[in-house]
Amino acid sequence: MGGGLALLFAEQGLAVGLRDPLESQMDKVIEQGKKDNVKGKITKYSDDKALCAGLTSPKTFVWSLPHGDVGDHVLANLLPYLEKGDIIIDCANEHYTNTERRQGKCGPKGIRYVGCGVSGGYQAARRGPSMCPGSDDETMSIVLPILSKIAAKAPDGSPCVAHIGTGGGGHYCKMIHNGIEHGMMSAIAEAWAVMYKGLGMDLDQVGDELHKWNKSGELEGTFLVRIGAEICQTKAPDGTRVLETVEDKVVQDYCGEEGTGIWSNTEAVDHHVPAPTLTASHYMRVASADLAQRRIIEKTFENKTYPPQPIETKDKAAFLEDLRLATYIACLASFVQGLNVIDKADKANHYNVDYAALLQIWRAGCIIQADFISEKLLQPIYKGYATKKEKNPLYEPVIAKEFSRSYDALKRVVLAATVADHPIPALAATLDYIKYQTSTDLPTAFSEAQLDYFGRHMYDIKGQDPEGLPELGKHHYEWKPA
Repeated sequence: MGGGLALLFAEQGLAVGLRDPLESQMDKVIEQGKKDNVKGKITKYSDDKALCAGLTSPKTFVWSLPHGDVGDHVLANLLPYLEKGDIIIDCANEHYTNTERRQGKCGPKGIRYVGCGVSGGYQAARRGPSMCPGSDDETMSIVLPILSKIAAKAPDGSPCVAHIGTGGGGHYCKMIHNGIEHGMMSAIAEAWAVMYKGLGMDLDQVGDELHKWNKSGELEGTFLVRIGAEICQTKAPDGTRVLETVEDKVVQDYCGEEGTGIWSNTEAVDHHVPAPTLTASHYMRVASADLAQRRIIEKTFENKTYPPQPIETKDKAAFLEDLRLATYIACLASFVQGLNVIDKADKANHYNVDYAALLQIWRAGCIIQADFISEKLLQPIYKGYATKKEKNPLYEPVIAKEFSRSYDALKRVVLAATVADHPIPALAATLDYIKYQTSTDLPTAFSEAQLDYFGRHMYDIKGQDPEGLPELGKHHYEWKPA
């Protein structure tokens, strides 16, 4: 991604200096720049001193690094050559606490540090990504003009970059973006399997159906649906379907290449936000990563396993419409859950998140681009976000209506897929999410009684808790004398 960003900056006529431990990587960027007829000057540097000497003041650095302590090492090596007013734009998928710690280290020296999440993958990094920067107002007024030049452009021409918030707010929102992404990816993958393995549709037919979903309706303009259609219909030069050669292993979370999915789920738990669509999706990714373990378990079960079976339907067209709505509502649930996590973190960490700007950058160039969900449902709600004390999308009648009208379709899909032994964690978790988020009579009354029985944890009496806030109860019953 760093190479793509370097070429984008150079295309704007800027002089770009490259620094990478592998000289061959820098050579690839320079050669690609020649092929692309990039006009800006691109120079490679073998050490930090030479790099800094080759930059004009204030020196501006754009990082595209692995998350973790790599950024700390790079910063430590650069610090001897940095001056007041120099700018670091950290475009890694970094943990927000690392961002805030480095901001604290740079701030007293007058060095401006921006935590900037970048979405769209390596291809968008070359064409124009969605960018999610966070820092103080003065710093953002300096860096936004140049970031706006390289960011993806929405259909109305506005750049998909904006000042999202202060401190580590930029990286925080990008982290939750990736959690939403995982929920959407799982829902769409589950729908693909239901069509391909359950309904017996060939990949061309599945691709056509996904293209139809992406063209109009609730999944209109959904990037992950569109590329799913393209993936179904892509053939290798020898005529084989590429998708049919792909192993069922998502290892990025497991091997540490990605951390954002793990962190987003941890944040949901820490902030007490129900996010089952995101969490269930993540657990299937984790299970998929260790294929060796699954093979051992399959043998332990003596091949008494539960592969997906054909799904019998009286009306295939009606079932596909149910499946479309089920996939849509799981994607919407992913957005709702992610935005609720951001809201809780925003209040706790005082990020001053600009929700309208956040939805603006989640349009073009973004993995979770979903035009109907973002533009037609969420943007009108968050237009006046600053005046809203509570920002839970489930409090909004327009969102409640979407869940209500899709509920029966989702239930029919989950029932049929469950009977036919299809793994559908995102879809099933979304169904439960709707049930327990809309209920005021959950089976947790029994759990509360158990907690009071063995631990004297106290409980509230029905009819005597008018506010229903998450506070300890006031009553205890001596269920069995000690």
